[in-house]
Amino acid sequence: MINLLDTAAPSWDDPIEMLYACHGKVKKFCNQINKLPDYLQQNGCNDIAKQAITQICTYFNRAAPLHHEDEEQNFFPELVQFYPLAQPIISELENQHIDLHENWRLLNQQLSAVLQGERDALDSLLIQQFTQGYAKHIPQEEQLFEWGKQHIPAENLRKIGQMMAARRQ
Repeated sequence: MINLLDTAAPSWDDPIEMLYACHGKVKKFCNQINKLPDYLQQNGCNDIAKQAITQICTYFNRAAPLHHEDEEQNFFPELVQFYPLAQPIISELENQHIDLHENWRLLNQQLSAVLQGERDALDSLLIQQFTQGYAKHIPQEEQLFEWGKQHIPAENLRKIGQMMAARRQ
């Protein structure tokens, strides 16, 4: 049957597609973050801004750390087992995770202050640092995802998916 609505979603049976889906959400939220300074300047922290900020914070406080754990604890070790040449890139990506988390910590403080009415603007340089960090990071990781599809056996991928799902229960 043709899915005219294109509503198919990845499942834990295909963990690499789940990782890609997370990247899609990161890109969406980074786009929203980039728009926030102008929006806040023009409209203040109205209900629309509050809803967007809440969604952004929820994602980066909950889902993004789980995504990085999925990669660092499950996907990366499995990839190195079957494709050792990935190790230098993995090491770089793990260092980037540290920077991404620190940039988020700082941005999250500002977003929370906006929500609480303690500030009315965001640091554009911090936003740029945060969103450009992900813009650099995502394509590098997605190369690893493709290597994972090529080199990690299907049974091992299923196990990765099960561990990722268990992390969320």
